[in-house]
Amino acid sequence: MRNRHFCFAVLMAMMLQSLHAFCQQLTIQAEGGKQTVLSRSEIEALPRVKATIGSGADAATYEGVAMKALLEKGGVGLGETMKGKRLASYLLVEAADGYRVVFALPEFDPGFTGKQVIVAFLKDGKPLDAKEGPYRIVVPDEKRMARWVRQVTGLKIVDVE
Repeated sequence: MRNRHFCFAVLMAMMLQSLHAFCQQLTIQAEGGKQTVLSRSEIEALPRVKATIGSGADAATYEGVAMKALLEKGGVGLGETMKGKRLASYLLVEAADGYRVVFALPEFDPGFTGKQVIVAFLKDGKPLDAKEGPYRIVVPDEKRMARWVRQVTGLKIVDVE
């Protein structure tokens, strides 16, 4: 009987670990519907960026990767390809709770803007909690936090025809 309980406990631990790893994935859908699923380790391997938001006791430092780097890793072209009809393309950010926001694709291209959009996975040096994470959009220069999506699950490029 002990063996069964032990095996059950090990199996449950493995399933929880697999579920946690699955929840840490981020799906990027590029133009034409091509999907790339990135693991937490693949995202963390990209160059890191930080932003300190607020001041004094209310200050928080978010750390993650630039949206530009993440999109490029997912096969989304920026730079010289950003012309013509592609200027009307947009990024749809989707969250676990169904919340969605839109960014114009040129907002991530340094040829158009100096704005930094961060896909954060750390806050004050610790992984984001379940309420915010595993990933959160942080836009340091925006006055309202309406596009600071919590619990990001997917990034989808939409072409306007």
